[in-house]
Amino acid sequence: MSFTFNINTRINSQINTAPVINAVNILKRDMENAFTPTNTDGGEIVLTYDKTIDEEGYIIKIGNRIEIYASDDLGFVYALLCISEKYLGIKPFWFWLDQKIEKHNSIVIDEGEIKSPVPAVRYRGWFFNDEVLLNKWTVEGDNCKVWEMAFEALLRCGGNTVIPGTDKNSRINRELADKMGLWITHHHAEPLGAEMFSRAYPNIAPNFLECEELFYKLWEDAVKEQSGYKVIWNLCFRGQGDNPFWNSDTSGKFDTEEKRGALISSLIRKQCDIVRKYIKNPVFCTNLYGEIMELYDKGYIDLDDDIIKVKADNGYGKMVTRRRDNHDVRVSSMPVKGRGRQGIYYHVSFYDLQAANHITMLPNSVELVNNELGAVLNNDGNDFWIINCSNVKPHTYYLDAVRKKWWGMDINDESHSEEYTRDYYGGDAGAARALREYPHAMIQYGNNEDEHAGEQFYTENVRIIAHNIIRGESGNLRALNWIAKGDLYEQTEQLNAIVSNGLSGLREYFTLCGMISSGLEGDLKNLFDDTVFVQSKIHFYCASAVQIFCNAVAEIKNGNYKQAFLLAGDSAVMFDTANAAMRLSERGIWKDFYENDCFADIKHSAYMTRKMMGTIRELGDNARHDKWYRDAVYAEEDKNIYLQLVLDNHMTDDELYNVMKETI
Repeated sequence: MSFTFNINTRINSQINTAPVINAVNILKRDMENAFTPTNTDGGEIVLTYDKTIDEEGYIIKIGNRIEIYASDDLGFVYALLCISEKYLGIKPFWFWLDQKIEKHNSIVIDEGEIKSPVPAVRYRGWFFNDEVLLNKWTVEGDNCKVWEMAFEALLRCGGNTVIPGTDKNSRINRELADKMGLWITHHHAEPLGAEMFSRAYPNIAPNFLECEELFYKLWEDAVKEQSGYKVIWNLCFRGQGDNPFWNSDTSGKFDTEEKRGALISSLIRKQCDIVRKYIKNPVFCTNLYGEIMELYDKGYIDLDDDIIKVKADNGYGKMVTRRRDNHDVRVSSMPVKGRGRQGIYYHVSFYDLQAANHITMLPNSVELVNNELGAVLNNDGNDFWIINCSNVKPHTYYLDAVRKKWWGMDINDESHSEEYTRDYYGGDAGAARALREYPHAMIQYGNNEDEHAGEQFYTENVRIIAHNIIRGESGNLRALNWIAKGDLYEQTEQLNAIVSNGLSGLREYFTLCGMISSGLEGDLKNLFDDTVFVQSKIHFYCASAVQIFCNAVAEIKNGNYKQAFLLAGDSAVMFDTANAAMRLSERGIWKDFYENDCFADIKHSAYMTRKMMGTIRELGDNARHDKWYRDAVYAEEDKNIYLQLVLDNHMTDDELYNVMKETI
């Protein structure tokens, strides 16, 4: 007995919940994309409740029809997506990686039974944090479609939980996430997903002791607004951003760790009481993140056993506390076996204004991810995983790796690169090699295994140095003390040494990707160029720009202003080249995907470098701006003739740079 699956297959469901209806429509869309017209009967897919099946589980029985049994919405959703992937070949990141769907007339499926796999993690999902690229990008003119595709990818990965954006986005996207069947949870700085106090009351200082009832009202309103959703309630009390509450509290009454911990503990208990007033059997979590982790470890925060304690990696995939400014103690944030319900907040994308990755991949190996997440599972950290996925597209390789881990699989660079390229790059060995070697090409800025540089290492530090040069300040730059010591010139020299030491590896990787690209054709070449090769270009061009920039600063110190001016211009051009390469990867529906790159903001690094050119010109040229102009434009015998001061309009810095480059 077998089942014939084709465009005429009927889906019979009496289950009228929004998540199941949405999943049925996804499968119908996939059938339209995968099947050609035929007159052959396609049989029937029938959905039936079976309360004996585990939560989120399913059984698919295949005979002369397909019967799907599940006990809840997500069970049916996962079963329908399983059929889409297993028989139509549609992969979790089909949309984000431009998968070409193979066409069929009919597919004959042998009799059999499929039982759902058991995940290693109970609540598993993504945090759409720092999602600035998604904010302004649209699909067919519709930004909502972007979020539908993002949440669908999460469901296809077996995820069941989401923080559906940062700040305002999280509230805008809650309804869509719920309609697709996802649990909702919250940013680690937003108690119960409530509105930020300073937005609700912009003219009132956020001092808890003076405004208790206002805080309580915000929290209660948030619970009532979300009472119809499946929610993992985030318990916390932090500041009016990703910072400690005492940074914005002006009362001065929380001047010891004991007082701070006591207030946070009491408010978490209050938040639990508010939730229980409206929600039966609620699920709670709290993020032991930043200052909360330190207070908890010292015993100043008291938490009930039923609260999931969520610890975070450092933003680079290592389960230690994150670096904040120049403070980097690297205390273990690994869950501890036997300590009750535990989970993690893990990053494949991070924004720290220092060295992290946002528009490029995690700069560390799949093996490191496997080892860290494997240790999390071994230490009972299996209740809750929320993964910072930011804008999805640049990070699909590592999101796919984490997907395998929350299903309990072991992974490594070799196997994962081969499986991933088999799914999305036609099994191309060159693409697999490029993905495998990526982390090994990244610049190492510290002694620890995870201290490899994302693109922010290039863009942020250059802008800090340029800003201070423009302001005429050359003392120690506190913002760079985490990476370099001394005055501005000494810090720049140390930055240059780090970049120069790693630049040859980036150059070799860039060359490798170029060689692989030249051997590809058509859609496969475009996909490789727009997802892997482009990241090698961003790293190589930006790192080259930093090296040139640092050389320009050295020439400023030596008083060689004309050479410094030219080098600064060369650096800006190299940043422009990186930005242009990124924007050229926006083919088809991806047009303008990177337009709102406002975090790494490669184009702004070029802008700041050009602003520094203006400062250098003022230091080296004369007040009338005719000396460098004469040197560059006039014939040798005319340079010292001043019957007429100038013969042309005064040149902009860019115009002068271009003329000077031509005469070198």
